[in-house]
Amino acid sequence: MKALILSLLAGFAVGVACAADAAPRTIIFFGDSLTAGLGLEDPATEAYPAVIQKKIDDAHLPWRTVNAGLSGETTAGGLRRVDWILRQPIDVFVLALGGNDGLRGIEPAVSAANLQGIIDRVRTKYPHAQIVIAGMQMPPTMGQDYARSFAAMYPDLAAKNHLPLVPFLLANIGGHAEFNQPDGIHPTAEGAAKVADTVWQVLHPLL
Repeated sequence: MKALILSLLAGFAVGVACAADAAPRTIIFFGDSLTAGLGLEDPATEAYPAVIQKKIDDAHLPWRTVNAGLSGETTAGGLRRVDWILRQPIDVFVLALGGNDGLRGIEPAVSAANLQGIIDRVRTKYPHAQIVIAGMQMPPTMGQDYARSFAAMYPDLAAKNHLPLVPFLLANIGGHAEFNQPDGIHPTAEGAAKVADTVWQVLHPLL
Protein backbone atom coordinates (compact mmCIF):
# COMPACT_ATOMS: atom_id res chain seq x y z
CA MET A 1 0.00 0.00 0.00
CA LYS A 2 2.82 2.39 0.92
CA ALA A 3 4.52 1.70 -2.41
CA LEU A 4 1.25 2.41 -4.24
CA ILE A 5 0.78 5.73 -2.44
CA LEU A 6 4.34 6.76 -3.24
CA SER A 7 3.80 5.84 -6.86
CA LEU A 8 0.60 7.89 -7.06
CA LEU A 9 2.30 10.87 -5.41
CA ALA A 10 5.20 10.65 -7.85
CA GLY A 11 2.76 10.53 -10.75
CA PHE A 12 0.91 13.54 -9.39
CA ALA A 13 4.16 15.51 -9.10
CA VAL A 14 5.07 14.71 -12.69
CA GLY A 15 1.60 15.76 -13.81
CA VAL A 16 1.86 19.08 -12.02
CA ALA A 17 5.28 19.70 -13.53
CA CYS A 18 4.01 18.92 -17.02
CA ALA A 19 1.04 21.22 -16.54
CA ALA A 20 3.36 24.01 -15.43
CA ASP A 21 5.58 23.44 -18.46
CA ALA A 22 2.54 23.64 -20.75
CA ALA A 23 1.34 26.97 -19.32
CA PRO A 24 1.63 29.54 -22.11
CA ARG A 25 4.41 32.05 -21.89
CA THR A 26 4.05 35.65 -23.02
CA ILE A 27 5.43 37.61 -25.97
CA ILE A 28 4.92 41.38 -25.83
CA PHE A 29 4.97 43.33 -29.08
CA PHE A 30 5.81 46.87 -27.99
CA GLY A 31 5.46 49.25 -30.90
CA ASP A 32 3.54 51.96 -32.72
CA SER A 33 0.77 51.97 -35.34
CA LEU A 34 2.58 49.35 -37.43
CA THR A 35 2.23 46.97 -34.49
CA ALA A 36 -1.25 48.17 -33.49
CA GLY A 37 -2.54 47.54 -37.02
CA LEU A 38 -3.78 51.04 -37.80
CA GLY A 39 -6.13 51.12 -40.76
CA LEU A 40 -6.74 47.37 -40.91
CA GLU A 41 -10.32 46.17 -40.97
CA ASP A 42 -9.73 43.85 -38.00
CA PRO A 43 -6.43 44.52 -36.21
CA ALA A 44 -7.22 41.79 -33.67
CA THR A 45 -6.74 39.19 -36.42
CA GLU A 46 -4.81 41.04 -39.15
CA ALA A 47 -2.07 43.00 -37.36
CA TYR A 48 1.27 41.21 -37.52
CA PRO A 49 1.27 40.12 -33.82
CA ALA A 50 -2.07 38.39 -34.44
CA VAL A 51 -0.67 36.66 -37.53
CA ILE A 52 2.27 35.48 -35.44
CA GLN A 53 -0.16 34.12 -32.85
CA LYS A 54 -1.72 32.03 -35.60
CA LYS A 55 1.71 30.72 -36.56
CA ILE A 56 2.30 29.83 -32.91
CA ASP A 57 -1.04 28.05 -32.66
CA ASP A 58 -0.42 26.16 -35.90
CA ALA A 59 2.93 25.01 -34.52
CA HIS A 60 1.28 24.00 -31.19
CA LEU A 61 3.72 26.12 -29.20
CA PRO A 62 2.83 27.19 -25.62
CA TRP A 63 3.03 30.93 -26.21
CA ARG A 64 0.56 33.81 -26.24
CA THR A 65 1.06 37.19 -27.86
CA VAL A 66 0.09 40.58 -26.45
CA ASN A 67 -0.22 43.48 -28.88
CA ALA A 68 1.08 46.52 -27.00
CA GLY A 69 1.21 48.71 -30.10
CA LEU A 70 0.03 52.32 -29.77
CA SER A 71 -0.58 54.49 -32.81
CA GLY A 72 1.59 57.60 -32.87
CA GLU A 73 3.97 56.24 -30.26
CA THR A 74 7.52 57.59 -30.17
CA THR A 75 10.52 56.16 -28.35
CA ALA A 76 10.05 58.81 -25.66
CA GLY A 77 6.41 57.82 -25.24
CA GLY A 78 7.39 54.17 -25.11
CA LEU A 79 9.90 54.88 -22.37
CA ARG A 80 7.17 56.62 -20.36
CA ARG A 81 4.65 53.80 -20.65
CA VAL A 82 6.86 50.70 -20.57
CA ASP A 83 6.61 50.34 -16.78
CA TRP A 84 2.85 49.93 -17.13
CA ILE A 85 3.34 47.17 -19.69
CA LEU A 86 5.88 45.46 -17.44
CA ARG A 87 3.27 44.87 -14.76
CA GLN A 88 2.46 41.56 -16.46
CA PRO A 89 4.86 38.60 -16.75
CA ILE A 90 7.03 38.76 -19.87
CA ASP A 91 9.15 36.07 -21.47
CA VAL A 92 9.89 37.71 -24.85
CA PHE A 93 9.77 41.45 -25.53
CA VAL A 94 9.73 42.59 -29.16
CA LEU A 95 10.75 46.25 -29.31
CA ALA A 96 9.48 47.88 -32.52
CA LEU A 97 9.65 51.64 -32.02
CA GLY A 98 11.34 54.56 -33.73
CA GLY A 99 9.46 55.08 -36.98
CA ASN A 100 7.58 58.11 -35.66
CA ASP A 101 10.83 59.56 -34.32
CA GLY A 102 12.31 59.35 -37.79
CA LEU A 103 9.33 60.96 -39.48
CA ARG A 104 9.62 63.83 -36.99
CA GLY A 105 13.34 64.23 -37.61
CA ILE A 106 14.32 63.46 -34.02
CA GLU A 107 18.05 63.00 -33.63
CA PRO A 108 18.93 59.28 -33.76
CA ALA A 109 21.08 59.69 -30.65
CA VAL A 110 18.00 60.81 -28.71
CA SER A 111 15.92 57.92 -30.03
CA ALA A 112 18.72 55.45 -29.28
CA ALA A 113 18.92 56.68 -25.69
CA ASN A 114 15.18 56.16 -25.27
CA LEU A 115 15.33 52.67 -26.76
CA GLN A 116 18.24 51.83 -24.46
CA GLY A 117 16.16 53.04 -21.54
CA ILE A 118 13.35 50.68 -22.52
CA ILE A 119 15.78 47.78 -22.86
CA ASP A 120 17.27 48.55 -19.44
CA ARG A 121 13.87 48.64 -17.76
CA VAL A 122 12.82 45.32 -19.28
CA ARG A 123 16.06 43.71 -18.18
CA THR A 124 15.78 45.13 -14.68
CA LYS A 125 12.24 43.83 -14.20
CA TYR A 126 12.64 40.55 -16.11
CA PRO A 127 16.36 39.69 -16.34
CA HIS A 128 15.65 36.34 -17.99
CA ALA A 129 13.33 37.70 -20.67
CA GLN A 130 14.56 37.65 -24.26
CA ILE A 131 14.44 41.03 -26.00
CA VAL A 132 14.20 41.31 -29.78
CA ILE A 133 14.73 44.65 -31.50
CA ALA A 134 13.07 45.44 -34.83
CA GLY A 135 14.83 47.94 -37.07
CA MET A 136 13.30 50.70 -39.17
CA GLN A 137 14.55 52.82 -42.05
CA MET A 138 13.79 56.32 -43.27
CA PRO A 139 13.28 57.34 -46.90
CA PRO A 140 16.04 59.34 -48.64
CA THR A 141 13.75 62.37 -48.56
CA MET A 142 14.74 62.75 -44.90
CA GLY A 143 18.31 63.31 -46.04
CA GLN A 144 20.96 60.72 -46.78
CA ASP A 145 22.99 61.40 -43.64
CA TYR A 146 19.94 61.26 -41.41
CA ALA A 147 18.63 58.09 -43.05
CA ARG A 148 22.03 56.44 -42.66
CA SER A 149 22.39 57.39 -39.00
CA PHE A 150 18.82 56.33 -38.24
CA ALA A 151 19.19 52.92 -39.87
CA ALA A 152 22.48 52.30 -38.02
CA MET A 153 20.84 52.91 -34.65
CA TYR A 154 19.21 49.47 -34.52
CA PRO A 155 22.16 47.18 -35.30
CA ASP A 156 24.26 49.30 -32.95
CA LEU A 157 21.77 48.74 -30.11
CA ALA A 158 21.48 45.05 -30.95
CA ALA A 159 25.27 44.62 -30.87
CA LYS A 160 25.69 46.65 -27.68
CA ASN A 161 23.02 44.67 -25.83
CA HIS A 162 23.57 41.28 -27.53
CA LEU A 163 20.02 41.20 -28.86
CA PRO A 164 18.49 39.36 -31.83
CA LEU A 165 17.74 41.87 -34.58
CA VAL A 166 15.01 42.08 -37.19
CA PRO A 167 17.03 44.24 -39.61
CA PHE A 168 14.03 46.02 -41.16
CA LEU A 169 10.46 45.53 -39.94
CA LEU A 170 9.03 46.55 -43.32
CA ALA A 171 11.37 44.49 -45.48
CA ASN A 172 9.76 43.76 -48.86
CA ILE A 173 6.89 46.07 -47.86
CA GLY A 174 8.28 49.60 -47.92
CA GLY A 175 7.92 51.15 -51.35
CA HIS A 176 5.60 48.39 -52.62
CA ALA A 177 2.23 50.06 -53.14
CA GLU A 178 0.39 46.74 -53.44
CA PHE A 179 1.21 45.90 -49.81
CA ASN A 180 0.45 49.32 -48.34
CA GLN A 181 -2.62 51.33 -47.54
CA PRO A 182 -3.20 54.59 -49.47
CA ASP A 183 -1.02 56.54 -47.01
CA GLY A 184 1.99 54.56 -48.24
CA ILE A 185 3.11 53.92 -44.66
CA HIS A 186 0.85 51.33 -43.06
CA PRO A 187 0.63 47.81 -44.47
CA THR A 188 -2.55 46.23 -45.75
CA ALA A 189 -3.62 42.88 -44.29
CA GLU A 190 -1.48 41.16 -46.91
CA GLY A 191 1.42 43.44 -46.06
CA ALA A 192 0.99 42.76 -42.34
CA ALA A 193 1.22 39.05 -43.07
CA LYS A 194 4.56 39.69 -44.76
CA VAL A 195 5.72 41.68 -41.73
CA ALA A 196 4.78 38.68 -39.58
CA ASP A 197 6.90 36.43 -41.82
CA THR A 198 9.87 38.78 -41.41
CA VAL A 199 9.56 38.86 -37.62
CA TRP A 200 8.88 35.13 -37.40
CA GLN A 201 12.23 34.30 -38.99
CA VAL A 202 13.97 35.82 -35.96
CA LEU A 203 11.37 35.02 -33.32
CA HIS A 204 10.63 31.37 -34.09
CA PRO A 205 14.07 30.01 -33.07
CA LEU A 206 13.68 31.71 -29.68
CA LEU A 207 10.46 29.85 -28.89
